[in-house]
Amino acid sequence: MSDRRLPRLLQTPAVVLLLIWMIVPLSMTLFFSFIRYVLNSLRRPEWTEPSLSNWRGFGNYNYVLNNNDFLLAVQNSLLIVCSIVLLTVILGVLIAVLINKAFPGRSIVRVLLISPFFVMPAVNAVLWINMILDPVLGLQGLAVEGLNGTLQNLRAAPGIGWFFSLWPELQPISFRATQTSAYAVIIMVTWQWTPFAVLIFMTSLQSEDQQQKEAAVLDGAGVWSQFRFLTLPHLSRPIAIVVMIQAIFHLSLYAEIEIVSRGNGNKNLPYLIGEFANNNIGAASATGIFAVILANIIAIFLLRMIGKTLME
Repeated sequence: MSDRRLPRLLQTPAVVLLLIWMIVPLSMTLFFSFIRYVLNSLRRPEWTEPSLSNWRGFGNYNYVLNNNDFLLAVQNSLLIVCSIVLLTVILGVLIAVLINKAFPGRSIVRVLLISPFFVMPAVNAVLWINMILDPVLGLQGLAVEGLNGTLQNLRAAPGIGWFFSLWPELQPISFRATQTSAYAVIIMVTWQWTPFAVLIFMTSLQSEDQQQKEAAVLDGAGVWSQFRFLTLPHLSRPIAIVVMIQAIFHLSLYAEIEIVSRGNGNKNLPYLIGEFANNNIGAASATGIFAVILANIIAIFLLRMIGKTLME
């Protein structure tokens, strides 16, 4: 046996297992999306079995496209994914550049920055929506109440009271409401996933060419020029990796949406899949195919956009 064939032969079991692991679920999802598969169908008991005789063609896809919540779910998915990716990349780069420099207690700061990433998503959602964002008992409510009390005292102050009397009384935001629940999800997931971006960028900055930076300083380049023309191009590949991984993960958010709003005006594609999966497996599978297509479109678009921006 040649030296070239032996490594390929040894890799074959792993490759075959990986293909089976990926192809079998995708093939089953595709098959279910083209048949009538309803778990509780008293009128048509034959639809409760995943049989080829229940072939429906593109009927499930048409049913999903005409569903009132589908467009909302797509829009919400795009809003949540793009917002989280953009915020985590910006915050991750800035924080990584700041803590890359030596300062007392840097190792402790690094550990504290990374720790939110290890919080479970459900715990993260409960913590934020109840203890921080709650308009009555959370930190938001307490902060608004304190600011209103301060404004009230300033209005009674002689000389400057007239100025503060023009200020309106602050009202806390209810992040469980239909209009703001998506922003609550964006805030809590950004807090949890920014450490992941910081870790990737911080590791990459360790290999940055310091001689180039020293030469740039001698040539009179400022801090912004060094960051724009040296640091950002060096981080282009790590940024692409962070964007791709997060775009895929955040498109599958479910626990945060369930805990914050239970889908009340804040559904994304995974949540819509869950609603369909309670009974209509065919529609759930068709929605899953739409989610896979959307995930690939988002990843390709963001990667090309970031690559073009950093390489100009």
